[in-house]
Amino acid sequence: MSAYQFEEFERRMRRINRRHTKLSQGYVTAVNDDGLVVARPKRRRSGATLRSVALICLVVLVFKGFLYAQLGPNAYDERIGALQNGNVIEQAGAWAMTADPVTLWLSQHFGSLVR
Repeated sequence: MSAYQFEEFERRMRRINRRHTKLSQGYVTAVNDDGLVVARPKRRRSGATLRSVALICLVVLVFKGFLYAQLGPNAYDERIGALQNGNVIEQAGAWAMTADPVTLWLSQHFGSLVR
């Protein structure tokens, strides 16, 4: 067997192994126009996007609670007011950082840790 044939064989084996691995995680069969039954890997729906958004929201809430506990209500409101007078991005940040009931609850629990 020549080196070219061996490389071609190795490429084909890697392709077959990748397909086998994908099919071993679930597959769907379909019939082509010519009547050939073909197995295709199942499309996997990723929950990573939803998990990522939830994690980011949780981190923002914890950060807001910690910041509120660290600065105190007056200084926090002053900084939010300064953001509200800024450009559009700063106004969006002010809206996101406005103290909500969860932030207030978290700041009460963080208060003993911060002071």
